[in-house]
Amino acid sequence: MSNPPQSHQLSRFIVTSGMTNLADGIAVVVWVWIASLLSRDPFLIALMPVALRLPWFLFALPAGIVTDRTDRRRLILAMDMVRAIAFATAALVVWASQPLAPVTGDGTAEPTLFAALLGCALLVGTSEVFRDNAAQTMLPAIAPYDQLERANGRLWSAELVGNALLGPAIGAFLIGWIIWLPFALNAVTFALAVALMLSLQGSFKPRRNDAPNWRKELGQGLAFLRDAPLLRLLAITTGAWNLLHQMVVIALVLHVQENLGLAAWGFGLILAAGAVGGILGGFVADRVVRWMGPGAAAQWMTLASAVAFAAIPLAPNGFVLALVLAAFEFTGLIWNTVSVSYRQRTIPDALLGRVNSVYRLLAWGMMPIGLLLSGVVVNAATVIMARDLALAMPFMVAAVGAALLTLFVWRPLGHGFAIVSN
Repeated sequence: MSNPPQSHQLSRFIVTSGMTNLADGIAVVVWVWIASLLSRDPFLIALMPVALRLPWFLFALPAGIVTDRTDRRRLILAMDMVRAIAFATAALVVWASQPLAPVTGDGTAEPTLFAALLGCALLVGTSEVFRDNAAQTMLPAIAPYDQLERANGRLWSAELVGNALLGPAIGAFLIGWIIWLPFALNAVTFALAVALMLSLQGSFKPRRNDAPNWRKELGQGLAFLRDAPLLRLLAITTGAWNLLHQMVVIALVLHVQENLGLAAWGFGLILAAGAVGGILGGFVADRVVRWMGPGAAAQWMTLASAVAFAAIPLAPNGFVLALVLAAFEFTGLIWNTVSVSYRQRTIPDALLGRVNSVYRLLAWGMMPIGLLLSGVVVNAATVIMARDLALAMPFMVAAVGAALLTLFVWRPLGHGFAIVSN
C-alpha cells in the first residue's frame, strides 16, 4: 500500500500537534493556578513550572541522541502515552484530596498533594523533552525544505490555537468548576493524540550504519553547534530570552490575581487574547521574514520583547494587558520562525536530533533559573516595598534584561544572516 500524499501526512501531523498543545494549554493555567491554591509563597508556586522545565536541562542531550537513533514517530507515541498516564494520576490525586485545606502564606496547605503534583509535572516535563525534540526533527521529513517557513507557521498557529487560545480558557473554566477535571481531560486528549499519530505512515528513523557510540554521537552534535557561529548565537539569544520570559510567568499569575483582581477565567481569557496575536503572526511570519529579511526580523522582534515586558505591569486592566500580550506573542512567533526554520534547514538530518537537543539545552535549560528568579525577586522586593509594587519587579527586570540582550546581539544577528544570504 502506498503512503498518503505528503500534504495529508503534514495535515495529520499538524492536527496531532494541535491536540497535544491543547492539553498543554489547559495545563498552562492549571499547574500554576492549583499551586497558588496550595500556597501564596511565590517561590513555592514557582516550583510547579520548574518541575515542568527542569527536564530540559537534565535530559535535552540524551533526548537528542535517542531521537537520532529511533523512529521519531514511535518516540512521539511513547511520550504521549506517558503524559496521558501522568495527567490521569494527577486527576486522581486531586480528586482524592477534596476538599482542599485553606491556603497558607508560608509553606503549603497540602504537602502530600503538592509533592504528588510536582512528581506528575516532572514526568510530564520529561516526556515533553523527548516528544518535542522528536517532533521538531520529524517535520523536515514531511515538509519540503523550501516550504519550511510556511509549514512551521501553520504548525505554530495550530499549536497556539490549542496551547494559548483555547487551552488556557478551557483550563481556567474547568479548574474554577471542578478542580480535578482539567487533568482528566488532558489524559483523554493525549490518548486521542496517540490514536491519530498511529495513522501516520512511513518510517521516520534516520539512516545510520554505524554502531551506537553515545559519547561520540554527543560530541558530533556539540562540535556542529560549536562550528556554526550563527546557530550558536541563536541558541544563546533564545536561552537568555527564555530566562527573562520565565521570570514573567509566575509574576503574571499573582499580578492578575492580586493587582488586577481577576479570577481564573479572566487569566485564561488574557492568555487566549495573547494567543490571537501569535496565531496572526504564524499566518504572516513567512511574508514578514521575506519582507524584512531574517536578520532584521530577529533584531526587531528581540527589541519588541523588551517593550512588551515593560508594558505588562503598566496595563491598567485586563483588556489592555490582553492587547500587550497579543503584540508580544505576534513578535515572538516571528522570532521563532526565523530561528527554527534556519536550524531545520542548516542541520543535516542525521545530526538534527543531537544538534537540536544541544541547542535546546542552551535555549530551554535557562527556563528553570528564570522561574526561580521570579520568586526570589518578588520575595526580595517585598522587604523594601509594598506587595503590589513587588509583583511588578520581575517584569521590569525582564524589560531591562531584554533591552541589554538586544544591544549585545543586534550587530551579530545582522552580520550573521548577511553572511548566510551571500
